[in-house]
Amino acid sequence: MFKRRRFKQLRPLTERLIEEAKWLREEAKVLPPGSERNKKLRKAREDEAAAHIAEWLTSPG
Repeated sequence: MFKRRRFKQLRPLTERLIEEAKWLREEAKVLPPGSERNKKLRKAREDEAAAHIAEWLTSPG
């Protein structure tokens, strides 16, 4: 039977999502207007939304 390799994440999900969103926005700044730039900006917005949802789900209230 195949054994899955697992590893523990060192940083929380929200932190990783926000960092990726910042990185994608920086990459999009240097690209000319077009589909590739739009894809990066869309992914950045998705990451930021996912980070907000994750924070909301883990909040004590």
